[in-house]
Amino acid sequence: MISDWFQRVGSSVPRGFSRYYILELLKSKPYSGKEIIDHASEQSQGIWKPSPGLIYPLLGRLLDEGLIDETKDGKYQITSKGKSTAEDVEKIHDVVRKQLDVLFRLGNIGRFVAMDTLEKIYSMGSLLSSNAENMTKQETEKYRKFLQSELEKLDEKSAKKKGKEFKVE
Repeated sequence: MISDWFQRVGSSVPRGFSRYYILELLKSKPYSGKEIIDHASEQSQGIWKPSPGLIYPLLGRLLDEGLIDETKDGKYQITSKGKSTAEDVEKIHDVVRKQLDVLFRLGNIGRFVAMDTLEKIYSMGSLLSSNAENMTKQETEKYRKFLQSELEKLDEKSAKKKGKEFKVE
């Protein structure tokens, strides 16, 4: 999933992505700060090499927020709170991915709109993920319902369009 993202956006890493990347990476196993930097560079084929000045302060903030812990050997591991946050981000990502799939099926116009929207959605998702723990349950549920209703609208439009394409006169 993350390597696909690198192929789409190239070197323009949106604000908040590093935070999401670290949480996703730590879901698999503990890593040191250097290993996180090396893994990001390797996975992006050198397109993105986060600096220590980005990663270590971010690790400190994630520690302060209780999303990760530091092990005795100096590696970082995700906490249950961090897993929960990462899962919420993934749920939002899935809804957005479904919306984009519908847009891609609409042809060139849908593809153009989707690519333009993709950048805005990742920025919004990054902002949400960095503030997810500060959102109330009511705010989270309101946002989730909004995204689901938008997805349903897109599905209805797609179904109507398909019906017109196959209509025989």
